[in-house]
Amino acid sequence: MSASRRVELSVGLRNFSSGGTGRDLAERFIGEVVALDMLARESGGVDRVVVSDHVLFGEDLGAYGDPTSGGLAGGRQPTGPDGLWLEPLTLVAHAAAITDRIRFGTGIVLAALRRPVVIAKALATLDVLSDGRIDLGVGVGWQRAEYEAAGLDFAKRGSLLDDTLRTCVQLWTGEPVSLPGPSGPLVVQSRPSPLVMSDGMQGVPIWVSGSVSGPVVRRTARFGVGWIPWGAALTDPVGGLVQFRTALARELDVAAELGTPTPLADAASLGAVAAVRIPAPERVGDLRSVVQSALVGVPRLVEAGYNDLRLSLSPSDVPVDATIAEVASQLRDLIDR
Repeated sequence: MSASRRVELSVGLRNFSSGGTGRDLAERFIGEVVALDMLARESGGVDRVVVSDHVLFGEDLGAYGDPTSGGLAGGRQPTGPDGLWLEPLTLVAHAAAITDRIRFGTGIVLAALRRPVVIAKALATLDVLSDGRIDLGVGVGWQRAEYEAAGLDFAKRGSLLDDTLRTCVQLWTGEPVSLPGPSGPLVVQSRPSPLVMSDGMQGVPIWVSGSVSGPVVRRTARFGVGWIPWGAALTDPVGGLVQFRTALARELDVAAELGTPTPLADAASLGAVAAVRIPAPERVGDLRSVVQSALVGVPRLVEAGYNDLRLSLSPSDVPVDATIAEVASQLRDLIDR
């Protein structure tokens, strides 16, 4: 089996915890990142480390399992309201400073909770400092309390995210742009710009998370290079990707007719994330068989067009880099067949 585009390996490292201290959490995360960067330098392995985001919690976390609020049917938030969550962009800035190979991504960051001009500046700075090793995964989230505590309307979270991404893309050019102000349009500019993306558009690569829906498809067409599936697409990943790419092709055709620039030339160029869960082996000696079982469905996903295999690792006594090395070895065998 062969893929038309290189299949990348991402791993979601926990920047959250149900207990302990913030310092313990940070030290564990940094230790894992350094080990993965060394593995990448020596023999390949993980391409990207991904972290998640919550700014705060309300007392009721039930909406995480409610699709009508943006949650996942049957899902359960991994911590309680008192869980520890390290802010992802701050954490990535530190991790990028002590590594030089692996990329970093957010999967996802609630970008609309940050003021658009401020997050645009923060991401541009982070991209420059990391030598272009940043990917921005975004979504609207599911928690009303997070938006309301920030003084934002939860019902408008989709349009707020679109406005944030539009502002980022405009400011990342480094050229004068017109932004709305309280007294009328303002002509402003912001430098430095992020490094130039491979398709020639200036900016941090954006990955859009969401279900196969009109707003998510349009957001991806206008701003994204990749899609992070959510909702029904997680239970039917092959069918979900077919539906998404078909809808995306239509949106890209509309953008071309209107002369609207897009990061993607066509729907076939879309990056797509497939979630792969690696359960914890009971013993180090069980690692190979555990990974082998977890990767059984991977060839089908790659054949369907998924090109970012995102690992979720269950807590284990086996070092993270040992698990990734075993996964990478077996993946190469699968994909090269």
